[in-house]
Amino acid sequence: MTETTGARGASSPLRPGTSAADGAGAADAVGLRVAAVSPEIVIGDLEGNLDRIRSAISAAARRGAQLIVLPELATSGYVFADRNEARSVALTADDPRWASLQQVIPEDAVVVVGYAEGDGDLLFNTAAVLTRDARLADYRKSHLWGAEKLVFESGPEAGVVVEAPFGRLGVALCYDSEFPEVPRRLALAGADVLALPVNWPLVPRPEGEHAPELIQAMASARSSRLPVVIADRWGSERGVDWTDGTAIIDEQGWIVAFRAVMGATAVLSLDAARSKALPPHNDLFADRRSDLY
Repeated sequence: MTETTGARGASSPLRPGTSAADGAGAADAVGLRVAAVSPEIVIGDLEGNLDRIRSAISAAARRGAQLIVLPELATSGYVFADRNEARSVALTADDPRWASLQQVIPEDAVVVVGYAEGDGDLLFNTAAVLTRDARLADYRKSHLWGAEKLVFESGPEAGVVVEAPFGRLGVALCYDSEFPEVPRRLALAGADVLALPVNWPLVPRPEGEHAPELIQAMASARSSRLPVVIADRWGSERGVDWTDGTAIIDEQGWIVAFRAVMGATAVLSLDAARSKALPPHNDLFADRRSDLY
């Protein structure tokens, strides 16, 4: 992985003064080293995907990452033929195979990874939030995109906020982020950073422009001072080309790491994210006119 150079021909559009340098220290009172990693994901290859996820976590751990985010449905692949195929590669939240992933998570680090969750007769598009010793949450996606509605049930929450070793972690999944209310709700609930596993299908856009989903995430980050760690797919699956939009966005809405080999890493300032002040006269949250909207 690299923090400054994108693989597959894309250089990281770092803004001047960014804290995404290789020499930045581990998370402390103001800094959190994060990694968005995107290993190869093969549809239907549950065991192989788990092995590749484990390797990706280990690689991010060697870089000192304390928040590691992997794509949506990383354990299974995304473009299912039908509900039965999804069920064949679903995991329960208490499946013993989770332990093999947790063994490689660094102490005091958090991993967010998407999976197809089986719960009795129900299936959910879920993000597991894991530490080495605990399962902090399983967030079930509430906004289902396209054919997901034929496979999964909708979850009951529009994102979640989880108490993590470094602070408060917001978690949402892919299409959730295209509803501005979701990241805003998580920011108002005290999230310090948003983990966003995604599978973004490639869509047409003007030459030189970012993917629209990435632009939306940048806007959400800026409007709430909520950094976003996005892990996206690359390549293609059953005729669907992926956007390759893995990125880390800081609290000002700028991309500080983008589309690097197998992932991207950066150091985010939690102090900057937690302060909503806009000196000398404004505050992002205090200035809200909730009586008007």
